[in-house]
Parts: sequence; structure tokens; C-alpha cells
Amino acid sequence: MRYKKIIDLELGTNKFQAFVQNIRIKKNIIFIIVNDISSELQVTVLNKNENLFNIASKLSIGSVINLEGELVSNPNVILNQKEFLPTNIEIVNLAEELPIDENSLIDHKIKYRWIDLRTKKNQLMWKVQTTLAHAMREFCVDNELLEIHSPKIISTPSESGAEVFEVNYFDSKAYLAQSPQFYKQMALAAGFGGVFETGPVFRAENSNTHKHATEFTGFDVEISNIESVDDVIKFEEDLIAFAFAKVKAKYGEEIKKLFNIEFIVPTTPFPRMDLADVIKELNQRYGYVLPESEHGDLPTEGEKLCRQLSLDMFGHEFLIVTGYDTKKRAFYHIRKDGIAQGYDLIWRGTEITTGAMREHRFNELSTQAREKGLGKSIDFYLEFFKYGAPTHGGFGIGLDRLTMLIFNKSIKESQFIFRGPKNLDP
Repeated sequence: MRYKKIIDLELGTNKFQAFVQNIRIKKNIIFIIVNDISSELQVTVLNKNENLFNIASKLSIGSVINLEGELVSNPNVILNQKEFLPTNIEIVNLAEELPIDENSLIDHKIKYRWIDLRTKKNQLMWKVQTTLAHAMREFCVDNELLEIHSPKIISTPSESGAEVFEVNYFDSKAYLAQSPQFYKQMALAAGFGGVFETGPVFRAENSNTHKHATEFTGFDVEISNIESVDDVIKFEEDLIAFAFAKVKAKYGEEIKKLFNIEFIVPTTPFPRMDLADVIKELNQRYGYVLPESEHGDLPTEGEKLCRQLSLDMFGHEFLIVTGYDTKKRAFYHIRKDGIAQGYDLIWRGTEITTGAMREHRFNELSTQAREKGLGKSIDFYLEFFKYGAPTHGGFGIGLDRLTMLIFNKSIKESQFIFRGPKNLDP
């Protein structure tokens, strides 16, 4: 039978397993703080039981132990006003001296990530991410989207702008998928109506910033039978508001307590601005000048300022930016008057989504692909639109980047295992 979690222990006799979090050894008494994913508990060992006292004195931080004894109320105990009085302690695994502590640099912590993740703060991050992903999946299922799991080894790059990882695939060349984009659209051409996917995304970008990773977890959505990109935007707004409400209800107080961050559930609809207006306001309000090379786009520095812009203009943490130049967008975005019918969603000064209405017409899509210099390697993709395809659009969200922004951390701290240009271990 599986051991109970600490939070589920009842007053009286119990048996459970836990990590040793801290130890204080005095002449006649030993205080041990133990923990598991659910909670912490004080264990008090008196020297009147010599054998038990000797075992307890040998423990080290990080050790795993089995405990039997009595859980009692004690108003003098600061930690939950309870303490555990053991009758038996069994050492399951005696830990060596830990190679990191809370003051270690993040790059050193990453080498021992499994130890770093034992902290209350880190474990809360993954509780929140679990709830977030579950709620997003729940929203999609409730809206009758189908979950797909597309291949990650593909024959041609799935994005036109980002770098790709090449892999040897028997006697031919293949790539690690930059997104499930092509296969999401294939599913809609198959009549699935709407699909979503949670899975790995690979980007061979040599970017060493606080927000970039070479592998991350994406949450992708594609819906069909839409009239415009507005339908895609509304779906994402409602999805985020639903998921954030779930997180707020379950962990809002704990986020505030451990991180001193107020987690806000956004109101809908989100404020929306055309790119030209964003650039104008950023210039007038904060003196921002868009580099000539970035015309028709919004670089990182502009995105950062959008946090304050959205708060100043709308009192909202989110901002949807539309009106990007087609030269700055993927070939499969549908176009109108030279403008890509897509958007970026910026939250807390960071882009978390690029979404769009897709081009569903074979001839137009083929022309746009050739304009981007894409050759026969994507002919398999173009085939999806030869035999009937509905109007459709979608978006992708990086779960790691959402986690990063919720807790105001770097991407290195927000991924279970970080992958960057210089990080392949553990």
C-alpha cells in the first residue's frame, strides 16, 4: 500500500515516508523537519529512546526516511501546531552532503536539477503548471476539440523563419518539428473541426536570453469554420481566462505567500491595438524608436514596453497586437491588403502567442510559399488544401514561458529541464 502524504495524516498512529528537510540536534532532543510534495511536519525525537536518538543523529538533509509513531497536536510548535513522535525511524536512503543550496547560481543548480526542484517554491511552480495545462485541455475538450499527437520527426521545416535541428533519418535527412502547425491544419482538412496538442517544440536558435530555449513545451490550438481572425482571438482569450481562473482558485494565495506576486485573472475581451498605433504610442509615451530594420514588426524592446503601455492605456496586463507586415509573418497566414491576418499576444511585456487565420486556398497558399522561397519540400503540405479545406486559424502558447511570467523567473528556472545552446545535461 502506498504511504500517505503528510497532509493526509490524521492525529494518532501513522506510518509515512518523507524527505529530511532540516535537522536541529540538541543534547537531549532532536528536531527534524520532514517534507513531501504535500506539506511539512516537525518530528521530535527524545533521548530517552537511545536507539531512536542514535538513528536520528545520523540523518542528513535530503535523506529519505520511513516514520512510524504518533501525530499529536502541540500549540507550541510553529509549523502547523502539530508534531510527530516517532516509535521507529527507518533510513531508506541516506543522502550525501548536498552540492547546492538556495544561494547557488542557477547554472550550477541546473546540474543538480532534481535537488533544486525539492524546494517549496519550485514545487509550487509545477503544481501551477499542471493545473494550467489541465485547465487548458479541459477548455478545449469542453469546446469539442480533438486532441492530437503529431510527429516530431518531420521531412521539412514547419516554420519559415526559425532555425531547425537536422537529424539523420536512416538514408535521408529529417528535422525536429518547430511546431505541429502543418499537422494541425491537416487535421482540419480531415474534418476534425478543431484540434489541440501539448508537446515538445524544437528551435535551433543560438539565443542565450532569459526567455529562449531550444526545446520547450507548446500548447497548440487550431479551429475551423471561422469568419475571421477575431474568432481565433476570442477562443484564446476565453481559454486563458478559464485556465487562469482555475489557477487563481487553487493556488492564488500560495503564489502570493511564497512569491509575493498577485496572480490576476484577466477580463475579456483583451485590449487590442494595431501595430502602427502601438509604435506611435510607445514613441510618444516612452520615447521608443523602432529600428528601421524592424519595420512591420515589434522587437523585444518594444514588447517589454507594451507591459506598461497596456496598463497605462487599459489597466490590463494583456495586449493583442495586430497589423504585422506579411514579410514578418509565416507564409501560411492569410493576407488582406498586404497585411497578415494574425496577431501577437503580449503578457507582462513578453510575447506568448503568435496566432492567425490561415490561408485555406491551394493556389493562394502555393503562391505565398513560393514568395518565401519554399520549394518542393512542402508539396506534401500543400496537398492538404487540394481536396477541400475549411476556413481555419489557430495559435500556440509556450507553457514554459507562461510559467516564467507567472512567477517572474527566467526560462532556465521555469522548465523542468532546461535546454539551451549550452545545456544538454542532465
